Amino acid sequence: MFREVSELKDKRILVVGLGRTGVSLAHFLCKHQAQVTVTDHKSKPELSAQLELCEGLPIKFDLGGHSPKTFLQQDLVILSPGVPSNLKIFDYARSQGIKITGEFEFSSGFIKEPIIGITGTNGKTTVARLIEAFLSKSDLKVWVGGATDKPLVEYLRLDDKAQVVVAEVSSFMLEHSENFNPMNVVFTNLAENHLDRYRSMEEYVNAKRRIFKNTNQATTSILNADDNAVVELARDPQVQRGRIFYFSRKPALEPQIMNIGGAVNIGDEIRVRTGPDIEYYTIKNMKMKGKHNIENVMAAILAAREHGAKHDAIQAVINGFSNIPHRIEYVRKVGGVLFYNDSKATNVHAVLRALDTFDENVILIAGGKDTNLNYEPLRTIVKRKVKTLILVGEAKERINRDLGDYSETFLIGTFEEAVLIAYQKSRIGDIVLLSPSCSSFDMFDSFEERGDYFKEIVRKFH
Repeated sequence: MFREVSELKDKRILVVGLGRTGVSLAHFLCKHQAQVTVTDHKSKPELSAQLELCEGLPIKFDLGGHSPKTFLQQDLVILSPGVPSNLKIFDYARSQGIKITGEFEFSSGFIKEPIIGITGTNGKTTVARLIEAFLSKSDLKVWVGGATDKPLVEYLRLDDKAQVVVAEVSSFMLEHSENFNPMNVVFTNLAENHLDRYRSMEEYVNAKRRIFKNTNQATTSILNADDNAVVELARDPQVQRGRIFYFSRKPALEPQIMNIGGAVNIGDEIRVRTGPDIEYYTIKNMKMKGKHNIENVMAAILAAREHGAKHDAIQAVINGFSNIPHRIEYVRKVGGVLFYNDSKATNVHAVLRALDTFDENVILIAGGKDTNLNYEPLRTIVKRKVKTLILVGEAKERINRDLGDYSETFLIGTFEEAVLIAYQKSRIGDIVLLSPSCSSFDMFDSFEERGDYFKEIVRKFH
């Protein structure tokens, strides 16, 4: 793979997928004089907005499908993260000796600055934004991108480089990981997800495991000691080659963690050891809702301290940091009813964490694209905390089969109607929570669009 941008000159490179990542890739490659072709299964009219952004670039286009001939003419094929890597056309190209990689693997190879790579089923964005805030408040220049933000290639297009690059790394990005070697690996948690893309949980875990492929003595891995699946991964010999810091919300683990280094939560305090001394941070004034956010704070402190974040700066950020939009985001109070937008909860594990935030009297709006998840792990907490379950979208029948007997349940036709019925069913002191446990793609283009629509509907209530 290329390590210097000068090596791109005159190379024939095919970009697969003309979304935000594909457009950014095309600009970067053209700037460095590669011979660029872009292919997408969508037609020219469907891609009019993206094509406008590529106007004036010397690009060949193969749209409305993927032509085998186009693939065989390339020195390298780069896939956008949303493109499944197991399509038959890619197998054919590989069999003909064509090198195929992903945008993340390709782009990371050109980055000389230290990278903090954050992966896990949930919490990546919150940890990334906390690290950014801790380091920025400590006067360090940080760039954040990856899975739910800017593609990594956008960093390569900047003239003004950062001191630390923080990358959110999804399983899709790791499918192509061969040489990616972050200075720090942060692994937040691991639970069933993306089973519409992966044939099994094992296949999903194997993709995640690839973040450890190149760990060495210079790597510090920051791992969730309270997540058995993550601890299991840490037993992999590949992980053991670097230093490991654990973080935990279990006070009983304090002696063990403080002995080897890491972070532990005891009451309103977080104790951290990354060097000879133990540091203390208070979470008494923390604004973020959700016990899981204590885990996110601990992971972020450990990563940020590795790069010189200052104690006072970290404490100031902890005191002032609020939930990120679409992640247990407080919307408003109407007639004594509190509304929360947790549209980013696209899997069962995320919904468990959201429901764990509240005591009881939750009216839960769930459903969306059916991604073959098992909703049974929600039964106990739904029975205990959810007074009414409002189901909508493609997955509503599946969720109803798993959870319908554990709460008063309604299956609704449209998203707007689901929110209205949730409000109608609510009483003073109730919490209406949008926490779908599904992706949004049956009704919306993104979880952000879904969450914004929820907030728009709620703001009209009186």
